[in-house]
Amino acid sequence: MEQTWRWFGESDPVTLDNVRQAGATGIVTALHHVAPGTVWSPAEIAARQKAIAAAGLVWSVCESIPMPNAIKLGDAEAPRAISAWKDTLAHLGRAGIRTVCYNFMPVVDWTRTDLAYRLPTSGLALRFDMMDFVGYDVFVLRRPEAEGSYPAALVASAKARIAAMDEAALALLEANIIRGLPGGDGSYDRASIARLIARYDGLSAEAMRDNLKTFLQQVVPVAEEVGVRLAIHPDDPPFSLFGLPRVVSVPSDVRALLAAVDSPANGITLCTGSYGSRPDNDPVAMAREFGPRIHFAHLRNVTTEPDGSFTEAEHLEGDTDMVAVIGVLLGEEARRRAAGDDLPIPMRPDHGHLLADDLGKATNPGYSLIGRLKGLAELRGVMRALEPVAKAP
Repeated sequence: MEQTWRWFGESDPVTLDNVRQAGATGIVTALHHVAPGTVWSPAEIAARQKAIAAAGLVWSVCESIPMPNAIKLGDAEAPRAISAWKDTLAHLGRAGIRTVCYNFMPVVDWTRTDLAYRLPTSGLALRFDMMDFVGYDVFVLRRPEAEGSYPAALVASAKARIAAMDEAALALLEANIIRGLPGGDGSYDRASIARLIARYDGLSAEAMRDNLKTFLQQVVPVAEEVGVRLAIHPDDPPFSLFGLPRVVSVPSDVRALLAAVDSPANGITLCTGSYGSRPDNDPVAMAREFGPRIHFAHLRNVTTEPDGSFTEAEHLEGDTDMVAVIGVLLGEEARRRAAGDDLPIPMRPDHGHLLADDLGKATNPGYSLIGRLKGLAELRGVMRALEPVAKAP
């Protein structure tokens, strides 16, 4: 597998030199400085490629072309938004970028309630606490009908949790949930996120799946034409937030989207942490089932709890058997090589802990240097140990 690294451009505290020192060879990035909905020009793409190449690296994966809510809603602005998305996709493909990761999450992208959860090691991790989230949705945001979205016992416990928080704690919780995390859709205040959630009133999961299918029917032919492999990222977490439909959460969702446009260009990102946040998902089994359509891998681990909460774990710990996942992916690469497909599956260590000298530094949540460097080293060790087995006849 190609070892890659998420980089947020020149403003990223982690430099391209740091990435080389970590041992990655490929960069996963996007033009974060370009306004969402604006077509990325060939000149802007070439400038980013040039900056990456000057550091001895290559832009391997685009993550992500922004996905406007208009496309997810299927509203009157959707055709224009899809047209712009297609133009950007074509420009990326013609520039030689072969993998594009994107997501279809409504309103909020990946979401956590705690960005600095202290671990027994004294490092800091990302965490999603279901009780905190329910408390925010029901008693702070006061979304209409929110209380009916959750079990009564959980709502009662969440009410007590929120009542015990002071103003500073409540403000931090709100900021964590709606601030806009790296690579996400955007940052909101309480009023603006409430308005956007309201735009989805009445949109069923089936209607949103239809909107995803409409999108795929238009963009997959472009991907085929310019040699790009599309890799949709799962919902994170993989269940409804704010009562909104999420349609890339479980294996049946993946089967439906792959069948919607049955093309090798229409594939998935296997994010073991996102899928693994639901105990009823088995990332190892999903790697086996969907192997030929896995075009990108986010390798991270989580420890789940019965109420739906989860904490980002060490890359080789947590609930997912990461060694087994890597073994399946290496086997899939071997199958592809035998069939004449020599394009490796890009992988990146996702969401490292905040450790050592990074503590106290300005970092993007989940994307500090040392935690991901440690994770990549662990994953690389597993890959090196398993590669001879995968290559054996």
